[in-house]
Amino acid sequence: MTRSRSRKLKRLQALKGRAVATSMPLAAALLATSPGALSQEQSNVVLENVIVTAQKRQEDLQEVPLSIQALGTAKIEELGISDFNDYVKYLPSVSYQTIAPGFAAVYMRGVASGGDGNHSGSLPSVGIYLDEQPITTIQGALDVHLYDIARVEALAGPQGTLYGASSQAGTLRIITNKPDPGKFAAGYDIEGNTVAEGGNGYTVEGFANLPISDTAAIRLVGWARKDAGYIDNVAGTRTFPSSGVTADNFDRAKDDYNDVETYGARVALRVDLGDNWTITPTVMAQNQKAEGSFGYDSTVGELDLTHMFPEDSDDTWVQAALTVEGRISNLDLVYSGSYLKRDVDTNSDYSDYSYFYDVLYGYGAYIMDDDGNLIDPSQYIQGKDRYNRQSHELRISTDSEKRVRFVGGLFMQRQEHDIEQRYLIQDLGADISVSGWEDTLWLTKQDRVDRDYAAFGELSFDITDKLTATGGLRYFKYENSLEGFFGFGAGFSGSTGEAACFDPNPFNGAPCKNLDKTTKDDGTIGKVNLSYRIDDDRMIYATWSRGFRPGGINRRGTLPPYKADYLTNYEIGWKTTWADNRVRFNGAIFQQEWEDFQFSLLGANGLTEIKNANQAEIRGIEADLSFAVTSGLTLSGGVAFLESELTESYCGFVDANNNPETDCPDPEAPKGTELPVTPEFKGNLTARYGFPIGSLEGHVQGSVVYSGERKSDLRVYEQSIIGSLPSYTIADFTAGVATENGMTFELFISNAFDERAELYRFAQCAEAVCGEEVYIVTNEPRTVGLRFGQRF
Repeated sequence: MTRSRSRKLKRLQALKGRAVATSMPLAAALLATSPGALSQEQSNVVLENVIVTAQKRQEDLQEVPLSIQALGTAKIEELGISDFNDYVKYLPSVSYQTIAPGFAAVYMRGVASGGDGNHSGSLPSVGIYLDEQPITTIQGALDVHLYDIARVEALAGPQGTLYGASSQAGTLRIITNKPDPGKFAAGYDIEGNTVAEGGNGYTVEGFANLPISDTAAIRLVGWARKDAGYIDNVAGTRTFPSSGVTADNFDRAKDDYNDVETYGARVALRVDLGDNWTITPTVMAQNQKAEGSFGYDSTVGELDLTHMFPEDSDDTWVQAALTVEGRISNLDLVYSGSYLKRDVDTNSDYSDYSYFYDVLYGYGAYIMDDDGNLIDPSQYIQGKDRYNRQSHELRISTDSEKRVRFVGGLFMQRQEHDIEQRYLIQDLGADISVSGWEDTLWLTKQDRVDRDYAAFGELSFDITDKLTATGGLRYFKYENSLEGFFGFGAGFSGSTGEAACFDPNPFNGAPCKNLDKTTKDDGTIGKVNLSYRIDDDRMIYATWSRGFRPGGINRRGTLPPYKADYLTNYEIGWKTTWADNRVRFNGAIFQQEWEDFQFSLLGANGLTEIKNANQAEIRGIEADLSFAVTSGLTLSGGVAFLESELTESYCGFVDANNNPETDCPDPEAPKGTELPVTPEFKGNLTARYGFPIGSLEGHVQGSVVYSGERKSDLRVYEQSIIGSLPSYTIADFTAGVATENGMTFELFISNAFDERAELYRFAQCAEAVCGEEVYIVTNEPRTVGLRFGQRF
């Protein structure tokens, strides 16, 4: 037996010897007894033992020498987590911007530049996985409804060695419960809720684990959910100075008009082929329809705005995935592959753009109908985004109990995004419309393809019983292209759009082609880690790691491609348990250097431009603590402290070699400017107390989440227009009971003090033009509800 295996077995035996059933929901509550017996029972109370797969193999959370937070099954159910917004609250290292469900930009450890990102923007810097498969599309992460979930893992810092390009700053992993041939299990949950100053909502969920034989099982999961609206579209008018035309929204004014309906299902099959091989095909699908806008206009009123045109999104996606696990000789082999199809149809009000361009530049004087009459120049956008993504990974690993261990493999993925955006004006003259597209002032019709290939490996060596060294390397190659049409019709502009076409042949229905560019590169990134186990309950580690994000093509074809950016991480961390596993305290201290980072902004004509914005440095501390105080009371929480700044000035342009310029008389963001989006401090604390009520098991719980003030933009001038995002504190409370036969009843109050947490601030076009009309995306107002569930 190796020294490494001996150490791990001792730890597992120690855990087993003092374990209680804390992995079940309401676990701490089930152990409550009379005060007289408390001291004796405290010696038996331990925290939940969490198993993670962050390093592509199953390990105890406390054995993994990297900064990782895991919300297990118990925690997910106790906190009432059901979507992205719910679990991100409890991950201090994670921040995000969102304009609506399904359109969130996720950041970790302050690696955020803010700015605008759209279908032609940078790839994400945080990878999101559903089981073994990446689900991060170009425009944002899928808003996966969380039900029947084993855990959510948050891996902070560059994870490029094992997870690749979109894990530059970290990785989020959603791990589903798998089919189990060993037993039948089923359950359902029902929720009804009401939102302050809004409407009513509901959730219906259910699952069934059905053994087919001793070696096969199927797991069925389904859900239906309605989120109530809480933003009002208030009746109003707007007069355009160039034409004197007055527009109104009287036919669209509506209270609580941003409601969301979500329906979905998951089907997974597991088949054991002998002792060594298992195949698990899974299909998951979801449709999410959101009405209205999720940003209100404070100049109209709190939770109010006045918009003239339809606003909605219809987001449908299906992912088919296959995982094959087996063993050949002494090697474990895993293949994971997936195909994701996502279709998003959107309507967006864009009348602010029209109004402010009319006020400043007289834009409305050029907008006429077929008879030459001036008309309402208000624009609205119809978008059709069609995503197709496939990924494949073949991975081998050696025995995890050996002194020398290896995991490595090959990876490839291909993402295609078929983009269509029509900027429409009702009754627009045919001579100034894009050819063949009625009422269309501007058309974007493009095809974007992002390709990634990689070979990777990590080798671990137990130098002694206590000291382990790990080294990793990933070779990557990417090729990203963007082709198609963007711009005005020939009758409206003599230099852009149709006037700039170099290929007169139609492109996917567009009149011609005026953009066709490709960028590609290759390289290597690495990781070195040393971990030292002080004893069975305490470990320290040090890590150097590097992550990257591929470059790409600017939608404005006259701009040069943007380059890959890199993040280098230096980290010292600790994993500790104390008081016979009643206290768990983990944390890390880190410094990150962000090189030539990609920055997206709205340029002329509202087009997104991506530029390499130079260098930044981020320093921070993150920690999480769990404490089983008594057999009934548990405390848990986490914090993150960050300091970030530009280490070179951002001038806003690049030199002849496409390198960021840093020496200019009037930089848009001078050296020392704080990075946006992420607060200097974010933290959360949850207390849960369980107690007996006759034959029932009762519990009460309170959670508090705090986020500090955040900048909204990297650039000084734009930041002064949009303003900072103020700090906020959100408190949630629950109380409930569980019966012996598996029934649960729970009353909850989310956002109990009705805090308006500002999640994002934005204007419809460039801040210097549309900055008078700033929209604020906020959290859901106070919500009160009842939940009922049962397990069989």
